[in-house]
Amino acid sequence: MKTVEELEAKLAEPSAALVKEIAELDGDIMLLGVGGKMGPSLARLAMNAIKEAGVNKKVIGASRFSSGTLRQELENDGVETIAVDLLNDSELQALPDVKNIIYMAGNKFGTTGNEHFTWAMNSYLPGRVAEKYRNSRIVAFSTGNVYPLTPVIDGGATELTPPNPNGEYGQSSLGRERVFEYFSHKYGTPLTVFRLNYAIDLRYGVLLEIAKAIKEGREIDVTMGHANVIWQGDANEMAIRSLTVASNPPTVLNVTGPETISLRWVAKEFANRLGTEAKIIGKEAETALLSNSSKAIQTFGYPRVSLLQMIDWIADWVQIDGATWNKPTHFQEREGKY
Repeated sequence: MKTVEELEAKLAEPSAALVKEIAELDGDIMLLGVGGKMGPSLARLAMNAIKEAGVNKKVIGASRFSSGTLRQELENDGVETIAVDLLNDSELQALPDVKNIIYMAGNKFGTTGNEHFTWAMNSYLPGRVAEKYRNSRIVAFSTGNVYPLTPVIDGGATELTPPNPNGEYGQSSLGRERVFEYFSHKYGTPLTVFRLNYAIDLRYGVLLEIAKAIKEGREIDVTMGHANVIWQGDANEMAIRSLTVASNPPTVLNVTGPETISLRWVAKEFANRLGTEAKIIGKEAETALLSNSSKAIQTFGYPRVSLLQMIDWIADWVQIDGATWNKPTHFQEREGKY
């Protein structure tokens, strides 16, 4: 891939399984918070799956759309858009009733010093949305940050690991889950809690940050020495397919790649591809923020894009100075401060 257009096309390629399931899914799909990192490509993926399935369904994207050309780009791709401030209750209540809701709104970076806004977005707003869409089917994006750091040798937290988030972002994200869970029980709303850990594409993510540091000769601190990653296209697909497994009591899924990745190994892999050396500092801690995705993989199958494929693509992208977003993951953070 040499251009953003090629990247977006790759992210929007539906699998046969997704096409089949979206054909059988009743009702339209609305993405709340479509303007984030994953929302646009997820909307396009859903749209392409609907086209391939030959069914008459709408994909609706709701966001502030306060700047840029995203709204027009989505409209050009067949996605209906609605400009809305979800925290404005009159605007929220004016949204159309839609059978399938993918809830992607939230706040992470900039939490420190602005904690009240993070709690409003991550814990208060979900209650308003859950009330509004109590008769819908909901996939609620969450995060692996609801888990504590776990021993690397344990292979990551499973859905049965008791949440114990470190820091206010993780705490408020657990609040989001619990509020959605409450209304799911109250109204019988089918719900999937989608605990995502480090989706990546070529413009952002853990692997890109390491590759850029290698190319620029910067040091890589491996104290947080292990992570999980998943190609954004695979995560998007699992999010849409999670509508089909929404249930009451809620379905909880850890969504990430199957490997516990050594970041020291990743750095060396990039160094080999970029023709340089990895400047590694620090010593790997015995714990890390890790999720075990065995349940999601059992449900949906293995991700279509492998770890080595991601490394190859990102190495090529960095070599040609492909476009990137200034949205660091802060994967090195061990105190939960974002």
